[in-house]
Formats: sequence, structure tokens, C-alpha cells
Amino acid sequence: MSACKTLIRTSLSIIQSKIDLNPKPFFLPLSLRPLTSVPLCSRVSSSRIRTRPFLAVQEVAPLEDESPEDLGKDTVEQLLTHQDDVARLMKMERKYGMELPSKRWFPYFDRFRCGSEYLRSREVIEVVGPILMEERKERLKRVVRNRSYSVCLVVEGLCDFGNVSATFRSADALGLQSVHVVSCDSLKRYREHRHVSMGAEKWLDIELWNSPKECFEVLKSRGYQIATTHVGMDAVSIYDMDWSRPTAIVVGNENRGISDEALELSDLHCSIPMKGMVDSFNVSVAAGIVMHHAVCDRTTRLGCHGDLNEEESQILLAEFLLRHNNSAIRIANEYAKRKATMPGPRL
Repeated sequence: MSACKTLIRTSLSIIQSKIDLNPKPFFLPLSLRPLTSVPLCSRVSSSRIRTRPFLAVQEVAPLEDESPEDLGKDTVEQLLTHQDDVARLMKMERKYGMELPSKRWFPYFDRFRCGSEYLRSREVIEVVGPILMEERKERLKRVVRNRSYSVCLVVEGLCDFGNVSATFRSADALGLQSVHVVSCDSLKRYREHRHVSMGAEKWLDIELWNSPKECFEVLKSRGYQIATTHVGMDAVSIYDMDWSRPTAIVVGNENRGISDEALELSDLHCSIPMKGMVDSFNVSVAAGIVMHHAVCDRTTRLGCHGDLNEEESQILLAEFLLRHNNSAIRIANEYAKRKATMPGPRL
């Protein structure tokens, strides 16, 4: 019995001696460490942390991108079935007609209304710009440089919101800023197709119309020629058109195509030459092909697709900054309140 107790004490002492009550930091071998991570148990240098300037407006969270809640608000379905939501999407004050018939169409005035005050695009950029990372601001500037209102897209009578979303995504990717929707079926569901547009609708100017006549009259007053995509004997190949001229590209219903009313009111019919057994494309594919060729033709003729002048580019950049997230609007409003208390010239 005595020998057994001695053996147990000896075993316990050996176990305790092997337990380190003050363990040393554990380091992974270099070969097992992630290449892009900060090494474990090392200090992080302050020079490796990206920061952005502190803005004078306090208690406003400067979010870099939209929150999940924001992403769920401005869906294509919501925008296309609620006229007020479309107006809410666009921030700078808009024009509704051509001021000078000879002047190229641009839809914004250089002012953003904040209650009884107005901010110019320069002020918006100075005040809202600091909440964005430099990379994000540079991307927005690059997008603005490649934007144009000289070619716009009109979708007439589409029933599938997935197709509408796909055309919006192509328009944004190719640098078209203006899209028009005629007689969209408000009973259709869209939310399940949001991934198709990838949020492109947020960065486009969307206008809704009840009929082709109403839409085309306004577009013609803005200097556009109306080109409906239609397979017919009188159709002109898209490759034979001069896309440096302001043009509205019209695509029609998935099954019926362009309506008779739209065909009659348009200035010309255009088509994509077909080389196979089928005689039509999916509507979103057709829209993408025509828009892509229009951009390529404009680049060949003009040197680039984007054609905004310096003032227009500044206004559109301010518009994008205001659309970026809700923090941008709050910051602009706070600045406008402070501006109202300052003596000086008013707009």
C-alpha cells in the first residue's frame, strides 16, 4: 500500500512538472502562415492602417458602401412601379426640357436643394468627398469621364424584370447614363432578380413613361433620333449607322417585340445582322450588342464615348456622391444648415 501511494505521488509530480502554468506565445511556422495576414503576436504598425480625413460634421457614420438595409430599398421593381421613388433616386435638381434646341442634352442644374438652401456641385464634392476612400473617389471620377447622354436606352413593354435588370446592367457597364422605361408591368415581382442588375439602377438616370408617344416626344425635343430595333425590310444595319448623332435605342417586348405605335413614331428601324438559323436575340442580349456597338462606333469617330464637359462632369460627380449612401445626404444637409447661418451671397 505504501509503495502504491509513493508511485501515485511520483506520477502526479511528473505530470505537474510537464504543465507550464505560464505558456509562451505560440508561433506558426513560416511555411504555414497566410501570406496576406499580419503575423501572429506581432504589433501592427500604424502606417499599415488606412484612414480617411475626419469631417467636421459629427455623429454621422461615414460608411464606405451601402448597408444591407440600403441595398434592399432601391430595387428595379420598386423604382419602375413607383414614380416618386425614381424622383427620389436622383438628387441634383433636374431639367425637364431642352433650354436651347442647338445645345446637347444634359439633365441637371448645378444645384442640390437642402430645404430652403441650395448647394452647388463644387460644395457637394468638397463636403461629401472626404467620407469616401480615395480609391472609391477615383473610381467614380473614372466612371464620370466615360459617361454620356448622347446615346440612351428605351425599354418598351418588357414583362420580365430580369431582362430589365440585365439591360440596366449593360447600360451602366458601357457608359450610358440615361435609360427610359415605357409601360412596365407593375404586377411582376423583381426582388429575386436583383442580382442580375448588380445594383446598376442606383447609378443610372431612370425615367418612366406611360406610352411610346409620350416618351418619344420628349426625347425628340431633347435632340434624339429614335432608333427602334426591328427585323424588317426597311431596317438599317446597326453597323451602317452614325452613332455620334444623339440616338435613343428602343428595344421591345420579349414576345411581341416593338409595338406598332413605337414603330410608327420612330425615326428609323435598325437591326443586328444575323448569321445563323435563328432570326432573333434575347431582348437583353440584343440591347447589349447594340449599345456595345454604339460605344465602339463613337470611340472610333470621336476618340472616346464619354463626352461630358468639365461643368457637366462636376455636376454628375456630385450626383454620384449624393447617391453613394444616406450619410452623404445627411452631411450635405448639415452643411446647408451651417451655411444658412453664415452671411454671404445666396444662390
